[in-house]
Amino acid sequence: MRIPVDPSASRRFSPPSSSLQPVPGKMNDVSSPAGQPDAAAAVPRLRPHENRSMAEIIADHPAELVRTDSPNFLCSVLPSHWRCNKTLPVAFKVVALGDIPDGTVVTVMAGNDENYSAELRNASGVMKNQVARFNDLRFVGRSGRGKSFTLTITVFTNPPQVATYHRAIKVTVDGPREPRHPRQSQSSPPWSYEQTYPSYLSPMATSTAPIGTRMRVRWNVTSARSHKFTCQIERPHWKRRSVV
Repeated sequence: MRIPVDPSASRRFSPPSSSLQPVPGKMNDVSSPAGQPDAAAAVPRLRPHENRSMAEIIADHPAELVRTDSPNFLCSVLPSHWRCNKTLPVAFKVVALGDIPDGTVVTVMAGNDENYSAELRNASGVMKNQVARFNDLRFVGRSGRGKSFTLTITVFTNPPQVATYHRAIKVTVDGPREPRHPRQSQSSPPWSYEQTYPSYLSPMATSTAPIGTRMRVRWNVTSARSHKFTCQIERPHWKRRSVV
Protein backbone atom coordinates (compact mmCIF):
# COMPACT_ATOMS: atom_id res chain seq x y z
CA MET A 1 0.00 0.00 0.00
CA ARG A 2 1.44 3.29 -1.03
CA ILE A 3 1.02 6.35 1.12
CA PRO A 4 0.31 9.45 -0.98
CA VAL A 5 2.99 12.17 -0.65
CA ASP A 6 1.93 15.77 -0.32
CA PRO A 7 3.77 17.69 -3.06
CA SER A 8 3.77 20.91 -1.00
CA ALA A 9 5.90 19.29 1.70
CA SER A 10 8.78 18.63 -0.68
CA ARG A 11 8.96 22.22 -1.95
CA ARG A 12 12.13 23.90 -0.77
CA PHE A 13 13.20 27.58 -0.96
CA SER A 14 16.68 28.16 -2.24
CA PRO A 15 18.78 30.62 -0.23
CA PRO A 16 19.51 34.00 -1.81
CA SER A 17 22.35 33.85 -4.25
CA SER A 18 25.61 35.38 -3.18
CA SER A 19 26.34 36.29 -6.77
CA LEU A 20 23.90 39.19 -6.67
CA GLN A 21 25.78 42.48 -6.27
CA PRO A 22 24.29 45.80 -5.31
CA VAL A 23 23.58 48.04 -8.28
CA PRO A 24 25.99 50.99 -8.35
CA GLY A 25 24.53 54.42 -8.01
CA LYS A 26 21.97 53.43 -5.41
CA MET A 27 21.69 54.09 -1.72
CA ASN A 28 24.95 52.31 -0.91
CA ASP A 29 26.84 54.92 -2.91
CA VAL A 30 25.45 57.72 -0.79
CA SER A 31 27.01 56.34 2.34
CA SER A 32 30.22 55.36 0.57
CA PRO A 33 32.96 57.99 0.87
CA ALA A 34 34.35 56.91 -2.51
CA GLY A 35 31.07 57.74 -4.25
CA GLN A 36 31.36 61.50 -3.63
CA PRO A 37 33.86 63.52 -5.67
CA ASP A 38 36.22 65.71 -3.71
CA ALA A 39 34.67 69.15 -4.18
CA ALA A 40 37.46 70.85 -2.29
CA ALA A 41 40.03 69.52 -4.75
CA ALA A 42 38.17 71.10 -7.69
CA VAL A 43 38.29 74.65 -6.23
CA PRO A 44 41.77 76.18 -6.36
CA ARG A 45 42.88 77.76 -3.15
CA LEU A 46 45.13 80.79 -2.88
CA ARG A 47 48.13 80.23 -0.74
CA PRO A 48 49.53 83.20 1.17
CA HIS A 49 52.11 85.10 -0.84
CA GLU A 50 55.39 84.23 0.82
CA ASN A 51 53.42 83.46 4.01
CA ARG A 52 52.86 87.17 4.62
CA SER A 53 49.62 88.81 5.63
CA MET A 54 48.01 91.82 4.01
CA ALA A 55 48.86 94.02 6.99
CA GLU A 56 52.55 93.14 6.73
CA ILE A 57 52.71 93.97 3.03
CA ILE A 58 50.94 97.30 3.56
CA ALA A 59 53.32 98.08 6.43
CA ASP A 60 56.30 97.49 4.12
CA HIS A 61 54.86 99.97 1.59
CA PRO A 62 53.32 102.80 3.64
CA ALA A 63 51.21 105.29 1.70
CA GLU A 64 51.76 103.23 -1.47
CA LEU A 65 49.26 100.35 -1.32
CA VAL A 66 45.59 100.30 -0.41
CA ARG A 67 43.10 97.50 0.21
CA THR A 68 40.47 96.54 -2.32
CA ASP A 69 37.19 94.79 -1.67
CA SER A 70 38.94 91.51 -2.57
CA PRO A 71 41.11 89.93 0.16
CA ASN A 72 43.50 88.64 -2.50
CA PHE A 73 44.62 91.90 -4.13
CA LEU A 74 46.11 95.27 -3.23
CA CYS A 75 46.67 98.25 -5.50
CA SER A 76 48.50 101.57 -5.54
CA VAL A 77 47.05 104.61 -3.82
CA LEU A 78 45.76 107.16 -6.33
CA PRO A 79 45.58 110.93 -5.76
CA SER A 80 42.17 112.14 -4.68
CA HIS A 81 42.03 114.74 -7.48
CA TRP A 82 43.89 114.71 -10.79
CA ARG A 83 43.88 116.35 -14.20
CA CYS A 84 42.65 114.31 -17.15
CA ASN A 85 45.20 112.79 -19.54
CA LYS A 86 48.10 113.48 -17.18
CA THR A 87 50.74 111.01 -16.00
CA LEU A 88 50.20 109.78 -12.45
CA PRO A 89 52.82 110.75 -9.85
CA VAL A 90 53.50 107.06 -9.10
CA ALA A 91 53.17 104.13 -11.50
CA PHE A 92 50.00 102.16 -10.79
CA LYS A 93 50.42 98.50 -9.79
CA VAL A 94 48.34 95.58 -8.53
CA VAL A 95 49.80 93.20 -5.92
CA ALA A 96 48.41 89.67 -5.58
CA LEU A 97 48.48 87.93 -2.21
CA GLY A 98 47.85 84.51 -3.75
CA ASP A 99 49.60 82.36 -6.32
CA ILE A 100 48.94 83.98 -9.70
CA PRO A 101 50.87 82.56 -12.68
CA ASP A 102 53.30 84.86 -14.43
CA GLY A 103 51.94 86.28 -17.67
CA THR A 104 48.37 86.62 -16.40
CA VAL A 105 46.72 89.70 -17.93
CA VAL A 106 45.33 92.33 -15.57
CA THR A 107 43.06 95.15 -16.76
CA VAL A 108 41.67 98.28 -15.09
CA MET A 109 38.35 100.01 -15.79
CA ALA A 110 36.95 103.22 -14.29
CA GLY A 111 33.41 104.51 -14.04
CA ASN A 112 30.63 106.00 -11.94
CA ASP A 113 26.94 106.77 -12.27
CA GLU A 114 27.64 109.66 -14.65
CA ASN A 115 30.39 108.13 -16.80
CA TYR A 116 29.95 104.38 -16.59
CA SER A 117 32.99 103.54 -18.74
CA ALA A 118 35.62 106.26 -18.74
CA GLU A 119 38.33 106.34 -21.37
CA LEU A 120 41.71 105.12 -20.09
CA ARG A 121 45.12 104.76 -21.66
CA ASN A 122 47.60 101.97 -20.97
CA ALA A 123 45.02 100.21 -18.80
CA SER A 124 46.40 96.67 -19.08
CA GLY A 125 49.36 94.97 -17.45
CA VAL A 126 50.92 91.53 -17.04
CA MET A 127 51.44 89.74 -13.73
CA LYS A 128 55.05 88.97 -12.87
CA ASN A 129 56.20 87.79 -9.44
CA GLN A 130 52.70 88.49 -8.07
CA VAL A 131 52.87 92.15 -9.19
CA ALA A 132 51.26 93.73 -12.27
CA ARG A 133 52.69 97.12 -13.21
CA PHE A 134 50.94 99.57 -15.52
CA ASN A 135 53.19 101.72 -17.67
CA ASP A 136 51.87 105.32 -17.72
CA LEU A 137 48.23 104.71 -16.80
CA ARG A 138 46.19 107.81 -17.73
CA PHE A 139 42.61 108.84 -17.06
CA VAL A 140 41.25 110.58 -20.15
CA GLY A 141 37.56 110.57 -19.26
CA ARG A 142 36.27 112.99 -16.63
CA SER A 143 34.45 111.87 -13.52
CA GLY A 144 32.15 114.88 -13.26
CA ARG A 145 31.79 117.76 -10.87
CA GLY A 146 32.19 116.60 -7.28
CA LYS A 147 32.30 112.88 -8.21
CA SER A 148 34.99 110.20 -8.17
CA PHE A 149 35.70 107.10 -10.22
CA THR A 150 35.44 103.53 -8.95
CA LEU A 151 38.18 101.24 -10.29
CA THR A 152 37.41 97.67 -11.37
CA ILE A 153 40.50 95.44 -11.50
CA THR A 154 40.08 92.19 -13.45
CA VAL A 155 42.67 89.39 -13.19
CA PHE A 156 42.16 86.90 -16.01
CA THR A 157 42.78 83.66 -14.15
CA ASN A 158 40.56 80.60 -14.55
CA PRO A 159 38.01 81.61 -13.36
CA PRO A 160 38.65 85.39 -13.56
CA GLN A 161 38.96 87.35 -10.32
CA VAL A 162 37.64 90.88 -9.82
CA ALA A 163 38.66 93.51 -7.25
CA THR A 164 37.05 96.94 -6.77
CA TYR A 165 38.63 100.16 -5.50
CA HIS A 166 35.81 102.50 -4.47
CA ARG A 167 36.11 106.31 -4.75
CA ALA A 168 39.58 105.98 -6.18
CA ILE A 169 40.17 109.29 -7.98
CA LYS A 170 38.39 112.43 -9.16
CA VAL A 171 39.35 113.55 -12.67
CA THR A 172 38.60 117.03 -14.01
CA VAL A 173 39.82 119.22 -16.86
CA ASP A 174 41.90 121.58 -14.73
CA GLY A 175 42.84 119.19 -11.95
CA PRO A 176 43.58 120.37 -8.41
CA ARG A 177 44.12 124.07 -7.99
CA GLU A 178 44.41 126.56 -5.18
CA PRO A 179 41.15 127.62 -3.52
CA ARG A 180 39.75 130.91 -4.63
CA HIS A 181 40.24 133.79 -2.20
CA PRO A 182 37.47 136.37 -1.71
CA ARG A 183 38.10 139.59 -3.54
CA GLN A 184 39.45 142.33 -1.39
CA SER A 185 37.29 145.44 -1.38
CA GLN A 186 38.99 148.32 -3.12
CA SER A 187 39.51 151.35 -0.95
CA SER A 188 37.68 154.42 -2.19
CA PRO A 189 39.76 157.43 -3.17
CA PRO A 190 39.99 160.23 -0.63
CA TRP A 191 38.38 162.72 -2.98
CA SER A 192 34.79 163.08 -4.05
CA TYR A 193 33.71 161.95 -7.51
CA GLU A 194 32.05 165.31 -8.10
CA GLN A 195 35.21 167.21 -7.28
CA THR A 196 36.87 169.24 -9.98
CA TYR A 197 40.60 169.10 -10.63
CA PRO A 198 41.68 172.67 -11.13
CA SER A 199 44.66 172.29 -8.80
CA TYR A 200 46.15 169.41 -10.81
CA LEU A 201 45.72 171.22 -14.10
CA SER A 202 46.56 174.71 -12.95
CA PRO A 203 49.97 174.66 -14.66
CA MET A 204 48.19 174.17 -17.96
CA ALA A 205 45.96 177.16 -17.36
CA THR A 206 48.79 179.40 -16.14
CA SER A 207 51.39 178.39 -18.68
CA THR A 208 53.70 180.89 -20.34
CA ALA A 209 52.36 180.10 -23.79
CA PRO A 210 51.12 183.00 -25.93
CA ILE A 211 47.75 184.32 -25.07
CA GLY A 212 46.34 183.12 -28.35
CA THR A 213 47.03 179.48 -27.48
CA ARG A 214 46.12 179.67 -23.84
CA MET A 215 43.00 177.62 -22.92
CA ARG A 216 41.21 176.75 -19.74
CA VAL A 217 40.71 173.04 -19.12
CA ARG A 218 38.41 171.48 -16.53
CA TRP A 219 38.06 167.76 -15.83
CA ASN A 220 35.01 166.32 -14.12
CA VAL A 221 34.11 162.76 -13.09
CA THR A 222 30.56 162.18 -14.31
CA SER A 223 30.01 158.61 -13.14
CA ALA A 224 31.51 156.89 -10.13
CA ARG A 225 30.91 153.38 -11.47
CA SER A 226 31.91 153.84 -15.08
CA HIS A 227 34.82 156.18 -14.24
CA LYS A 228 34.07 158.36 -17.24
CA PHE A 229 35.71 161.74 -17.43
CA THR A 230 34.59 164.76 -19.38
CA CYS A 231 36.76 167.56 -20.55
CA GLN A 232 35.55 171.11 -20.87
CA ILE A 233 37.67 173.50 -22.88
CA GLU A 234 36.93 177.17 -22.65
CA ARG A 235 38.42 179.42 -25.26
CA PRO A 236 38.95 183.07 -24.37
CA HIS A 237 37.03 185.74 -26.28
CA TRP A 238 39.23 187.73 -28.58
CA LYS A 239 39.08 191.52 -28.62
CA ARG A 240 40.60 193.59 -31.33
CA ARG A 241 42.93 196.27 -30.17
CA SER A 242 42.51 199.67 -31.70
CA VAL A 243 45.58 200.91 -33.46
CA VAL A 244 46.39 204.53 -32.74
